Amino acid sequence: MTRNKYGNDFPVGSTFTTQAITVTETHLVNWAGLTMDYYPIHVDREFAAKSSFGERLAHGPLIFALAVGLVSISGHGGDAVIAWMGADKMRMTTPVKIGDTIGVTVEVLAHKETKDPSRDIQTWRYTVTNQRQEAVMTFEYTMMFHMRT
Repeated sequence: MTRNKYGNDFPVGSTFTTQAITVTETHLVNWAGLTMDYYPIHVDREFAAKSSFGERLAHGPLIFALAVGLVSISGHGGDAVIAWMGADKMRMTTPVKIGDTIGVTVEVLAHKETKDPSRDIQTWRYTVTNQRQEAVMTFEYTMMFHMRT
């Protein structure tokens, strides 16, 4: 099969940035319904107004999912990715509120050879930022890639 991209196309240290998306109330409501995560800080306006944040916050796993989606629709990895292998060192560093706009910057951290030279394991650092360029979430995302041999 002819591929458009291979893991070789992503050298350690390379970076790219995705488009952005504005987090809406609909995102929170749909995520709560999909995951059964109805903690009041996410879905109860009156409860959240009395919290130290003063308003509802987006679910952390929702921000993770949006970040993965933004990278996916960027097309940067193309058809090089074989499989997702996990996420590590995830931190939510700043709350995301309804109306915040988030985007992702990705940096290729590492390549690890496998026994099969046509495959490679890579770790990419995702940094999710808001409209003020504040990091709201960071994590390391590990995937297996097709390699040019």
